[in-house]
This record gives sequence, structure tokens and C-alpha cells, in this order.
Amino acid sequence: MLKRILFLTVLFSLALAACQPAPATQAPPNTITKTPSASVTDLPATQDPQAIEQIPVHVGYGYQGAWFEIYFTDPANPAAKQDSGGIEEAVIASIDSARLSIDAAFYSLSLREVANALLRARDRGVAVRVVMESDNRDKSVPQALIEGGIPILGDRRDGLMHDKFIIIDRSEVWSGSMNFTVNGAYDDNNNLIHIRSVKVAENYMVEFEEMYSDDMFGADSVATTPNPFLTVDGTDVETYFSPDDNVAARLLDILSLSEESIYFLAYSFTSDELGQILRDKAAQGVSVQGVMEDAQIESNQGTEFDLFRQLNLDVRRDGNDGQMHHKVMIIDRSIVITGSYNFTASAEDRNDENLLIIYSAQIANLFLQEFQRVFSAAEAP
Repeated sequence: MLKRILFLTVLFSLALAACQPAPATQAPPNTITKTPSASVTDLPATQDPQAIEQIPVHVGYGYQGAWFEIYFTDPANPAAKQDSGGIEEAVIASIDSARLSIDAAFYSLSLREVANALLRARDRGVAVRVVMESDNRDKSVPQALIEGGIPILGDRRDGLMHDKFIIIDRSEVWSGSMNFTVNGAYDDNNNLIHIRSVKVAENYMVEFEEMYSDDMFGADSVATTPNPFLTVDGTDVETYFSPDDNVAARLLDILSLSEESIYFLAYSFTSDELGQILRDKAAQGVSVQGVMEDAQIESNQGTEFDLFRQLNLDVRRDGNDGQMHHKVMIIDRSIVITGSYNFTASAEDRNDENLLIIYSAQIANLFLQEFQRVFSAAEAP
């Protein structure tokens, strides 16, 4: 009798366990999480107001979640002409909060208040180091930093040190498309993303040390990113640096899996491979829309714009008198690609660049709202 009771107890336990939901697993890198299809013109303000809050910005747009902040410039705002109150103020506040170290990679720097914040950090004992594109190192604001005792290493290479990132206390990172210049913050369409993650910061620190300590730029770079695939508070994030991480191949992989939509904002788009995959996906029924910087369309050799328009894709010239400087793709409303990486051969093979791939429908929604702002102001076909 006792054996029969034990046997029934085991059977009951096994049946109960079988009814429990399976544990959550991290999506593999090649998986695209689907979201309901909707028109880009009918986007809600946020998909989860409790998860993402708006940050008041005098000139620009700001949002925050549990582990990130995202900002967009607003060159159409009449107050932008005053060159103050923009999204760089959040960066300045972050620099002012630094306690141990600040490591920055600037393609260009002309925002004096950012420079003053770096000098204040140095004065209170924070270790401040900077790498820059050599062609921009001799301008007045970088020279003020050098005179103030902050070391700036130029790349001294034909390719561009095109990064725009700041690492605070080895635990948080600022990245995105915005050069830390007056034009970048007030005249141009740009984005900034602030990520609080030791693991993401470690990726950027390894890249920074490669440039600053090892004097390795451009084609001399080696693939040493320690955490290319990671999860930040439940969100999958990929980190890449070019020219060493084969960025274009990864983008082709992700774009090839798109099923519903690809929206892009491109300062410069001359990559034949990336252009072709967008045209192929459009032929398969994927909705493809984009905005490209007008001046680059006119000046670039091999621009993809004409090929897009020949297929009647809704790809538009931007309507901003400044630069449409984003380098953004939004895939199936659930994946965001952003950073300093233009969709060009130079970004892939010559320049020092960084790129983030974020798997989040909520974050994608924020970038879709920015897409709609830029798209609405652009020149219709």
C-alpha cells in the first residue's frame, strides 16, 4: 500500500511539473521578435508608458527606461537657433557626475560646455582621456582641453576616427550619431543613447584602450570585443566596432530575416550590399522606407538613392537645412541599429566606428517616432 501511495505521489508531481510554463530563454542572435503590423503614421506615444518615461528637453526629445536614456535633436524647433538647451545638457550632467574616469572618442568637438565639464571633472580628480580624429584636434575647443591638461591622442591615419562615444566610470556609455558640436546638437538630425551597463561599457573600454593605449586605429584594429552578445535588464544588445568586427555581414544577416518592414535614416548610403538587400526585401513584400541626407545624395559617388527610386521605393531627400545625420535602421518594429556607422565601404573598411543593435519593440518605437518626424519633413517622391 505504501509503495502504491509513493508511486501515485511521483506521478502527480511529474504531471504538475509538465503543466508549468517553460522557462524563458534568450533569443538567439538571428531571431527577430515579431510585433503587430501597423502604419508608421499611426504609432502610439509609447508601447508601455510605465516602462518608458519622457524626459523634458528644451530643444529636443528625451526618453528614459530602466537602463537607458535616448535623445533626439530638434533642428526644426525655433529655439534651436539659440544654440542652448539641447540634448548635450544630459551629457554634461553625466560628465559632472563622474567620480573616477571619463574616456571619450570624439570625431569632432566644438560644444564648449562639454569641454568645460571635462575640465571640471579633471579639476576634481577624475581621470580624463580623449582620442580624436587628427584633422579636428587642432581646433579651438580641443586645444583648450590640451592646454588645460587633458591629453588628446589623434589617430594620425588616412581613415577617420569617426566614433562619438563617452565612457563614464567604466559603467555607462554615451553613443549614437551626434558629433559633440554646435551643428550636431542644434542644426542636424541626430540621436544619443545613454546605456548603464558594466558589460556594454567594457566593450567600449576595450575599443578605447586599443586606440588610446595601443595606438591602433582603422585597419590596424583587431577583433577583441569581450561581450558582443549580451542581455541588459532583459533586453538583447549587440555591440560592434569597425573595421574589425565585420559589421556589414552582421547587418546583412539581420536584414535578410526581416518580414514586415525596414525603415532607415541614412546620412550616407553607398554600400551596394546593404542597398541590394533592401531592394530584395522590398521585392519580397517587405515595406521599405527611408530618408537620406540631400547633400550626400548629390556628392556621393555610388549613392544608393537613385537605385531605390528607380524601383519606386519611398526613399526621400531630407528636408532639413542642416544635415540629416542619423545612421539608423529599424527592422520589423522590434530591432534598432544605431551608432556612428554610415552605410558605406569607408565605414566598413577604413574608419573607426561603433554600432549597437538593440532588440526591443519599445526602443524601436521611440526611433520610429523620430523616423516619422524626419520622414514627414522630407521631400516626397
